[in-house]
Amino acid sequence: EGKVDIAVGTHRILSKDIEFKSLGLVIVDEEQRFGVAHKEKLKQMRRRVDVLTMSATPIPRTLNMSLAGLRDMSVIETPPSDRLAVQTHVVQFNEGVICSAIEMELQRNGQVFFVHNRVETIYSIADLIKKLVPKARIGVGHGQLNETALEDVMMKFIQHETDVLVATTIIENGIDIPLANTMIIDHADHYGLSQLYQLRGRVGRSSRRAYAYLLIPSEQTLTPIARRRLAAIREFSDLGSGFRIAALDLELRGAGNLLGGQQSGHIDSIGFDLYCQMLERTVHELRGEPIEDETTVTINLNIDIRIPEDYISDMGQRLRTYKRISSASNDAERRSIADELADRYGRRPNAVENLFYYSSLRYVANSLGIISIDREQKHLSIKWKEKAKIDPNKLIEFVSSNKDASFSPSGILKVRLAGELSDEGIFLTIENLLRKFAKPT
Repeated sequence: EGKVDIAVGTHRILSKDIEFKSLGLVIVDEEQRFGVAHKEKLKQMRRRVDVLTMSATPIPRTLNMSLAGLRDMSVIETPPSDRLAVQTHVVQFNEGVICSAIEMELQRNGQVFFVHNRVETIYSIADLIKKLVPKARIGVGHGQLNETALEDVMMKFIQHETDVLVATTIIENGIDIPLANTMIIDHADHYGLSQLYQLRGRVGRSSRRAYAYLLIPSEQTLTPIARRRLAAIREFSDLGSGFRIAALDLELRGAGNLLGGQQSGHIDSIGFDLYCQMLERTVHELRGEPIEDETTVTINLNIDIRIPEDYISDMGQRLRTYKRISSASNDAERRSIADELADRYGRRPNAVENLFYYSSLRYVANSLGIISIDREQKHLSIKWKEKAKIDPNKLIEFVSSNKDASFSPSGILKVRLAGELSDEGIFLTIENLLRKFAKPT
């Protein structure tokens, strides 16, 4: 009826039987809590209202839309004053670890969250903790308790009448208890990346150092994805690292379809990078911005640029290294990757050094609009497209002053390489040659 200016509510206000007289702004807090159906409802509203979504870890699809330019994004990276990063440990389930973690917290008059997301076994876990730490006062909270009983459990914990709260993920949002600075998460491999980040955010909400223990059955039983999730949550423990967590979550889960209710689209069939490029071009096109023709150079110099298996044995790491080197856009990035490889795997073989030269040459060739570079022994052929960023005067001057060079009307430059050149020398000679023809910027 328009008698209320601001309505604060749960998902309920997105129901079909709720109508607004003159809705102008929707603010969604803890956006990761809203499913696809809710998002579709918000999209229907969005035709006529502004929408602001807030989250410590945006869901992959939202983050992807922001990175692609479909939505504006602001990042707050400054933590509250006096906050300390939560120390995170991934350990195998061990009664000794649980006992010492709880006792350490009790010694400094603190409180502990123990997250066990199975209601049918939650009381047996509480009994185990009572046996391990007899002096601890224990409360149990989960969603199947009636509201009075659950409120009673929570109020006792808030008022420090209990020391350990054994709970399900019901504690994930909205709890701020400064004395609770140790969290133990059972079966941490069963949780999603953003969910682990949200849970860990329940501790460390004061100037005290906080600790999070992620309990797993054993390393051997973990899936590769679970192993990467746990490694990420342990690595990204700095304050304000939610954006990096969300970015890795996007990489692990994919972005899903941007339109409609499907969570997964056809990204796997074309690759995430290509999908992002296509999406970015479409966004520019719809905005009426100029789109440059894409040119991907083909380089065939008959030089070994493979990463040997005896240098990096793990296939996943090899593929990731290929991708990082090929994506490097300047010498500083390439040097950083090269230093990291030397530090992790030892002295770089010649083939790996060639791969860095190849990456540099490829970047220069792409920026100039080169289509292909081919070498047969000492003869070099360079072809470029019609709108290449080449200075014709420099090209004519080079061909007229060099008897070993010729240029055909179809846009192919043929050059004879002089002298005996090493693999490094061939890459550098070709790159310097291309730079000679570049239009002045």
